[in-house]
Amino acid sequence: MPKTKQADSGTGQFSKVAENLYRYNASGGYYALLKRGGKQIRKSLKTQDRKLAERRLADLRTKVDRIDTQKGKTKVEFMEAAGMWLDVMRSNLKSSSLLRRETSINQLRRHFGHYSIRGITRIVCENWAKTRAPQVAASTFNNERETLISILDYSEREGHILDNPARILKRRRQGKIQLRIPTREQFQSLMKTLRSMDSRYWPAADLVELLAYSGMRKGEANELRWEDIDFDRGQFVVTGGETGTKNHDIRHIPLFPVLSGFLERLQNDYQVWNEEDYVIPVKNAKKAIDTACQKADLPHFNHHSLRHYFVSNAIEKGIDFKVIAQWIGHKDGGILVAQTYGHLRDTHSFEMAKRMDS
Repeated sequence: MPKTKQADSGTGQFSKVAENLYRYNASGGYYALLKRGGKQIRKSLKTQDRKLAERRLADLRTKVDRIDTQKGKTKVEFMEAAGMWLDVMRSNLKSSSLLRRETSINQLRRHFGHYSIRGITRIVCENWAKTRAPQVAASTFNNERETLISILDYSEREGHILDNPARILKRRRQGKIQLRIPTREQFQSLMKTLRSMDSRYWPAADLVELLAYSGMRKGEANELRWEDIDFDRGQFVVTGGETGTKNHDIRHIPLFPVLSGFLERLQNDYQVWNEEDYVIPVKNAKKAIDTACQKADLPHFNHHSLRHYFVSNAIEKGIDFKVIAQWIGHKDGGILVAQTYGHLRDTHSFEMAKRMDS
């Protein structure tokens, strides 16, 4: 048995068992005791196993060695770290994602703005969560939590802190969003109402049809140009324009018959157009949809309801979830489609079963 030495800890209950490694006599747990920049660092290794404690001590030494003790670097403020992290992330984020991160940082500033990065402890993070969680929706809280964790992860990588104390924070459970999916009859009523309105609303009606027949996201539909459509090959390309698609992938999708017919009619409606023109000149149909839904006594649909409409139609046609996922730009092989829309297939199956009456 190696000899142990009582550590000068004020209580005499720590025994030194190796360089920088101490054992707490009362519980048998191991602790690390290190120095960096003239400051002492004592940290529980959260184990009673000597070998595991030695491995964790080695990892901790690596982290401590990474801490930048140059003048000024040990007192990085939270907002300074947030700004550095955002600069790194900026090139990888779409404009909508960037705006969401900036909004989260502005909210986090209220609680963490007067802290240095090293001053943010587990208790500080827990106090933020206790205060913030009752104030906002689960999705907002989760966005802010994720942003906080990412900023502190960055600070850990940069050697400003040893560990990320925000990782203990748990996500709030989000309730399932009730989908508003137009039935075929409701969609027809919506289109009939839109087309009967003032001609100023007709381009918006075109956007509604494009979304419903293609399954694209609104931002993707906004960027679709005539040069992206190949009638000869029977396909169209979803690029997302300069900002790209949500998953940063370009999709080549079959030109569905209903979509092909709509696009051919649209071409005939335009007297003059060229390959670089946008297929739909307007970017937003919200006002038109709201007005039409009110006039036709329909539920409050939105742009995304039309993407749901496309998926529900595909499911009713018996299209495989994996194929649908490829069409709408999901990279999970159809898992999300199955989770989100699976009940539609069950409903359709029961409706079809009623026809088996003889």
